[in-house]
Amino acid sequence: MLGLYERFPATLHGDFAFVSSVSPKKLERMLIEVFSKLNRQDMALDEVACPTIPQCRVIFEFGIAEGNDFSYLDQDEEQKILAAITKAPLEVIDFLCVIRYHKEQDGKKRALRFDYYLLRFRVNQKQGEIQVFHKKGTRYVTPEDLVALLVKKVNEEYGRRILNAP
Repeated sequence: MLGLYERFPATLHGDFAFVSSVSPKKLERMLIEVFSKLNRQDMALDEVACPTIPQCRVIFEFGIAEGNDFSYLDQDEEQKILAAITKAPLEVIDFLCVIRYHKEQDGKKRALRFDYYLLRFRVNQKQGEIQVFHKKGTRYVTPEDLVALLVKKVNEEYGRRILNAP
């Protein structure tokens, strides 16, 4: 089923409630658009979390679930999921978030480690939750940091506060 990862773990590393000022359909569309824009974006680690590595940079890669797999959230995949949401909100959308860390030394990028997160968004009328499972990695970016960044990016993208913690 599009958007649902059938093997999402029962053990969570973060469970965050939110209140939304927009409809579930509009919020789901916003999430897809923001995640698509964040894909392959290079940011300083201190923009995302309290840096444990000086001058470290991060790159995000998002995939969307379909059954037991994840598809990279490129333009084609974005259009496919947006078309499905236009017909009816999905209520649950699962994502894979890969966070790649690197530093620049002597003008070259030096790859560091990765973090792999599974994210589940449950959206109901005006409220919902974000469930986070840290699959593996260093956790330079914590579940709290990741959710705070995603909420901030959604609110920034749309010029007003549409996601609030209760």
